[in-house]
Amino acid sequence: MFRRSAIEQAIHVTAAVTAILFLAIVTAFAQDRRQSEPGRFDFYVLALSWSPSFCEASAERGREAPRDQCGARPYSFVVHGLWPQFERGFPRDCQVPAPRLDRNIMSSMLDLMPSPRLVFNQWDRHGTCSGLSPHGYFEAVRKARAAVKIPEQFTDVTSLLSVTPDEVEDAFVKANPGMTRVGIAVNCDHKRLSEVRVCLSKDLNFRDCAEVDRRSCRRDKIIMPPVRGGRAADAR
Repeated sequence: MFRRSAIEQAIHVTAAVTAILFLAIVTAFAQDRRQSEPGRFDFYVLALSWSPSFCEASAERGREAPRDQCGARPYSFVVHGLWPQFERGFPRDCQVPAPRLDRNIMSSMLDLMPSPRLVFNQWDRHGTCSGLSPHGYFEAVRKARAAVKIPEQFTDVTSLLSVTPDEVEDAFVKANPGMTRVGIAVNCDHKRLSEVRVCLSKDLNFRDCAEVDRRSCRRDKIIMPPVRGGRAADAR
């Protein structure tokens, strides 16, 4: 009797654990589905990539950088993307396969995002989560970029510049009324400034974003490689 009771108890425990695990999987799946609903997000992050750092890092890693971006034409800050975000985490790839992006729309964005591959990639990964049409999403990208003024000291970098993350944040905050230090993050690799990420509300006003801000670069000093020969093409 004792042995049978012990076996029955083990069966009941196993069944209970299985049920709990099944419920957890179903709940997580449901949450993932909700988090991938187009238009369901809290705010945007406008990611501005320092193009000279991207090109230099690509060369160091032996990767083939886009010729459009890393060729002879000079670029400084370029739009990496406009990313829908949650207060914690973010949605991605909300429509698979993504609705096809018209090449005319892609071509119209090359002044801000100087690589066709980048434009297509950002639409597939992030634009599909915006709840907007392709035209509407890239119109929002353009408006978001126009809302952010690049500090004057970063508009014509012709020689190697050494800065601190705090100096970069302070410069952006000073140049953009309404922006705060909690609404911007400076990202870096092991030595270079890679991106400045600015948080914007759905109607593209500056707003705070604690989680994004916490991921800022923690290095004491970082460098900004110079723009290739001449005044930057997009330093507005």
